[in-house]
Amino acid sequence: MERFLEFLLDHYLLSGTFVALFIAFVLNEMARGGKTVSPQGLSTLVNQQNARVIDVRDAAEFRAGHIAGSENVPYSRLADFMTDLKSDLARPIVIVCNMGQVAGTVGQQLRAAGLTQVYRLDGGISNWKAQSLPVVRKK
Repeated sequence: MERFLEFLLDHYLLSGTFVALFIAFVLNEMARGGKTVSPQGLSTLVNQQNARVIDVRDAAEFRAGHIAGSENVPYSRLADFMTDLKSDLARPIVIVCNMGQVAGTVGQQLRAAGLTQVYRLDGGISNWKAQSLPVVRKK
């Protein structure tokens, strides 16, 4: 550990550049898919602002368990639903995927298409289930 600190002090420009790039990377990743919303924040958005919840998982995963009131728009068919999503700009849109990573990509596409109120569920449906929140199953 002592040698590590010595390296950092001897190469402060290199170390500082690394820290700055790391911070820039983290900020970029956080901003690329829209704001994140916690499961509790999702409930608030739906109840107070009538947010649309769009689940981008495939149909089989959606049937196995989804958030009540969510719409299934598989990622592979997102372009087909873009006109429908853009028709109601006043409502926030919350994107849900399995772990929260695909939702970032979808959020980026929706923001590029002109939608401004785009959120992604933090941790995806996995986080929702981990907090023992209810899911709806269809056969």
